[in-house]
Amino acid sequence: MARKKSTFEREMHNPEFRETFEKEYNELLLSELLCAVMEEDEISVRRLAKAANLSPSVIQKIRKGQQKDVKVGNFISIMQECGYNLILEKGDQRIHLHT
Repeated sequence: MARKKSTFEREMHNPEFRETFEKEYNELLLSELLCAVMEEDEISVRRLAKAANLSPSVIQKIRKGQQKDVKVGNFISIMQECGYNLILEKGDQRIHLHT
């Protein structure tokens, strides 16, 4: 007998639900990542904003998941200020992203 699908599994077959879920999930991941990095480095919103040459409200909106479209350049700047390098990998290829 086949296992009955959960509500979530059934909903994920709906293209509109799936698109919305994936977008919101990615926003949550970015928010959680930034919070973890800032906590690890013990860096404040204002200090990070100043170092990354961004407005504190941009950092705060990303942290709260309210910044809908985060510019790649802004994200790279934020991560670099926290000591991280962003790298795209495909097979043996590695591309280092920087501002």
